[in-house]
Amino acid sequence: MQIRPLDRAEIASWVDLRAMLWPEQPRGELESEGRAAIDAAPPSLVVFVADDGARLLGFIEISLRAYAEGCDGSPVPYVEGWYVRDDARRRGVGGALLRAVEAWCRERGYVELGSDALAENRLSRVAHAALGFSEVETLVVFRKRLC
Repeated sequence: MQIRPLDRAEIASWVDLRAMLWPEQPRGELESEGRAAIDAAPPSLVVFVADDGARLLGFIEISLRAYAEGCDGSPVPYVEGWYVRDDARRRGVGGALLRAVEAWCRERGYVELGSDALAENRLSRVAHAALGFSEVETLVVFRKRLC
């Protein structure tokens, strides 16, 4: 397995994985938003992928946020998306992706990394904890329709 930055030739495969992580979001939207993020100058997303020589096994995307709950610095590197194919899980792929992000962050002088998971996403919460993240707060999100 190799962990490395996303190659532009792999955008379609990366979008396939994004669609597995966010199945409720239209694929066209995932592709256009993803392309815009990596084409921006500077890119608004940094993407690392794991591959086994035949296909992408997973990805991790980070952005730099001005603020992240529970973090002290600004900007804060923030995990926006982190996904490993079902058949590649429990083989160290997610951890290897996270270590690549941590190295990228340290090389640039960042001392913390933010992330999130839905409260009911037990698998993600366990994975975060196993890889050294601490839960710092629980957030309830509200919405009010105005029309």
